[in-house]
Order: sequence, then C-alpha cells, then structure tokens
Amino acid sequence: MILHQALAQCRTLVVEGPDGVGRSALIAQLTRHGFVIRRSRGHLHHVDPIRPYRELLAAPGRLAVDGSIIHELVYGPLRRGRSRVTWIQALDFAEAVAERDGAIIHVTGGTDDTEAAVAYERAFRTLAQHAPVVTFDAGDAGEAGEASRPVHGPAPPCPQLRRCTKTLTIG
Repeated sequence: MILHQALAQCRTLVVEGPDGVGRSALIAQLTRHGFVIRRSRGHLHHVDPIRPYRELLAAPGRLAVDGSIIHELVYGPLRRGRSRVTWIQALDFAEAVAERDGAIIHVTGGTDDTEAAVAYERAFRTLAQHAPVVTFDAGDAGEAGEASRPVHGPAPPCPQLRRCTKTLTIG
C-alpha cells in the first residue's frame, strides 16, 4: 500500500515519526483529503495511556491521529530509560487502528537523531504485524502519495486493508 491508496481507502491514519521530521506538513495535507485531525489532550494517562486514543478512535468519520503512543515507545527508553507504554498496549492500539480501517504512517527523513530513527524502524516493523504501515519520506515527497517504492517487500496482495502488513515508502 502506498500513501495515496491509504488516503483513498482508510478511515483512520495515525501519523508518527522522529522529532523534527516534518509530521505537521503531512498532517496539514490530510485535512485536504477529508480527514479530521485529532490529538490526545495533555500527557499520557498514568494508568491506561491508551485510553485517550481509544476515545479518539471511537469518533465517527475519517480521522488523522497524532501517534504519541509510538513516540513514547521510542523516546521513553531513550530519554528516561523506560517507556510508559507497554508493547501489549501499543499492539492493542495498532489493532484498534486496523479494526477502524486504518493505517499507521511512518514519517521519515530530515532528522539527525540516528538512535531514534533506528528505534522507530524497529517499532514500526513490530507494529506492521498488527496494522498496515505506510512509510512516508517527508524529505523527498511532494504531494502526498506521488510515488512509491517497496522497503520490506512488494505491495501486499490482500484485498482487505486491515490484513495488509507490509511497509512501503513514498519517495
């Protein structure tokens, strides 16, 4: 799946990537494609960090969600030595995105933080087993979804979006 397919087929897109990579520009473009932008308010809930995101995903219509859950998986260990989000919670979140006919957009490019980029790559490889993942190179891309090339293999053959698990890049 490439980004323009995700824009056409998904009701939910979760946008995430390293600090400074340019997620805001992509999120702004999503509004032109009929997505309502949602962000969790405040900090992660101390007992159930996924709860605010479950509430966001319960809203009707096409949603684009800022993926702070994944951000915590990456930067929690790098900055504090541990994540406040468990892998079980993150995988539950990814499955909820897939059940809502969604995909997770991995925004890459334009960052000097190699350690975070490697951690994001590992996180998205794991999440791709539970939800479709589309890699979007913000440094190379013009309009969302103009071109694509595979990163981890060919486009998935499955007809139903929620069963697709390969990662592709736009570039």
